[in-house]
Amino acid sequence: MSTTFFNPPPPPTTVPELHQTHAHLIKTGLIHHPFTAGHLISAAVKLSLTYPHTIFTHLQNPNAFSYNTLIRGYATSPSPMTSLTLFKDMLVDDNVVPDNYTYTFVLKACGNVGCVGFGEQVYGHVVKTGLDGDLYICNTLVHFYAKNGEFGIARKVLDEMCVKDVVSWNAVLSVYCEMGMMEDARVFFGEMGVRNVESWNFMVSGYVKGGRVDEARRVFDEMGVKDVVSWNVMITGYARNGEFGEVFRLFEDMRKDEVVPDDYTFVNVLSCCASVSGLSQGEWIHAYIDKNGVEVGGFLATALVDMYSKCGCLEKALEVFRKTSRKDISIWNSMIAGLGLHGYGKRAIEIFYELIDDGIKPNEVTFVSVLSACSRSGLLDEGYKMFELMVHTYNIKPTIEHYGCMVDLLGRFGLLDEAEGLAKEVPFKEAQVVWESLLGACRSHNDVEMAERVTKKLLELDPQDSAGYVQLSNVHASEGRFNDATELRKKMRAQGVSKDPGCSMIEVNGVVHEFLAGEGMVL
Repeated sequence: MSTTFFNPPPPPTTVPELHQTHAHLIKTGLIHHPFTAGHLISAAVKLSLTYPHTIFTHLQNPNAFSYNTLIRGYATSPSPMTSLTLFKDMLVDDNVVPDNYTYTFVLKACGNVGCVGFGEQVYGHVVKTGLDGDLYICNTLVHFYAKNGEFGIARKVLDEMCVKDVVSWNAVLSVYCEMGMMEDARVFFGEMGVRNVESWNFMVSGYVKGGRVDEARRVFDEMGVKDVVSWNVMITGYARNGEFGEVFRLFEDMRKDEVVPDDYTFVNVLSCCASVSGLSQGEWIHAYIDKNGVEVGGFLATALVDMYSKCGCLEKALEVFRKTSRKDISIWNSMIAGLGLHGYGKRAIEIFYELIDDGIKPNEVTFVSVLSACSRSGLLDEGYKMFELMVHTYNIKPTIEHYGCMVDLLGRFGLLDEAEGLAKEVPFKEAQVVWESLLGACRSHNDVEMAERVTKKLLELDPQDSAGYVQLSNVHASEGRFNDATELRKKMRAQGVSKDPGCSMIEVNGVVHEFLAGEGMVL
């Protein structure tokens, strides 16, 4: 019997290409060749899991590669149990034999599902087949036990391994850090026979995840070698803490250390620029991206649009938006939000309809952006229409943000009774921001009676919230009821409630300046 050798077609990178390739293989009969079918499934798994599984079920003689590819795909998916089902099917299939890759993927699935018993049975198969000395399987077994909280067994397996590498040690360390068990992680880190940059990154990431940025920085500063992940984790930690000046300093140090930033770096730093209106810094980063030929798409394109929008450069935001060839939902949402932020509500609605025409389905964030745009621009009819479209056409259940936008919009037009009715639909525990918005509208329209009613509602939600007291006091003052305003302030102080200080930040020449306005100011 002769064997035919051929080169497989290039792997598909989109779902339409996948369909075309599959159709071609069916037409030529190559779909029945295990090698070709296996590579089609391997390419398909990167795009989805349902479609390659369908291909797999129609194969006459799936090989181990096809089984392994699907098992691996499901192991890290939201449905890891399917990996275990496929493994059982593989055991009763006389045409295939599980190999070391199979057991590695199945043990990973067991760890993600929490099936300790099944995992131990899988390892029993490993021992029977003589693969219990395989380094990859042992490393996965260590991680499996650690992930399921069996750290003692994980350490026992680790210590008994004849051959172990840094991945073996990291298998335990990564779980300690992922679970926030940083004291145990620190002790284990000190005992590790070998470390690599990934080991240090686990420690830095674990501290950042737990909000312990100072401790993360101490570990970071001790690192002999830092990669882009090390810098990104540290930058993320400072960004989450609002320490934007430190973010910019780290970014500069990163460049001096000749570590090439990636998309994740740029997104984080651009987000900080947006937060402090750091236009000059943002423009410099954009120029750096262009100069170094970095492809602008996905989250990076969204971050640029967001930065330019929040810094008031809508033309530049629109330029980036238009130049982005493959727009995902996030960049559409960012552009709509940016236009709405600056009062271009009608233009935001036009972009919304472009999104629909482009065949993209709007999500919850889209409608928050477009409803906010309607509210800021006073587009009442359009706001009603968008809310109805969201609920009845796209079957999206309104969230606190959607209700907040509508209450604010109705309040601007003095439709206070309708706004109050809408606020009552919001679940009690989530309603505070909506009632605060309605209280602001009561102040704008000098409706003292409703303001008192809304303030009572706010104090039910949070007796220590200063917003209700301050807003109602201002309503009384605007009506000339200064005695009532004074009494309310006295009551506020007697109950130990203080006004939260206002805070604003701005970047000037790479330095972030922070301004506070507290109780000392006249309210």
